[in-house]
Amino acid sequence: MLLAEWQVGQVFWSILWFTLFFIWIWLLILVFSDIFRSKDLGGFSKAIWVIFVILFPYLGVFVYLIARGHKMADHAAADAQAAQAAQADYIRTVVNNAGSPADELAKAADLKDKGLIDDAEFESMKAKILGS
Repeated sequence: MLLAEWQVGQVFWSILWFTLFFIWIWLLILVFSDIFRSKDLGGFSKAIWVIFVILFPYLGVFVYLIARGHKMADHAAADAQAAQAAQADYIRTVVNNAGSPADELAKAADLKDKGLIDDAEFESMKAKILGS
């Protein structure tokens, strides 16, 4: 019954409108995220942009894209570089803290000498470090 009421053109238009609506929502998210992460805008300017986009959604987003679209790309590139630098720093700290097997064996031997672990625990640690 319901299927008989829907024509191919109506399905196409429904899918098209849904897609355009989804793109519109995504543009709103991008604009709001760019407004709030902009370090070159003051608090008052951010408030004006937010109010403008909320009161006049279509016009506000289009004006923002025209006025500050080039800044959006700059902000995205800066965020990507910051994320890459943070990841590189994290990798460096993990690699530097890993230590060599000789260092790990020396630590295990020191624990054994201090009496904090017994011979069986030392052999177990030694086997883990050497991978055998």
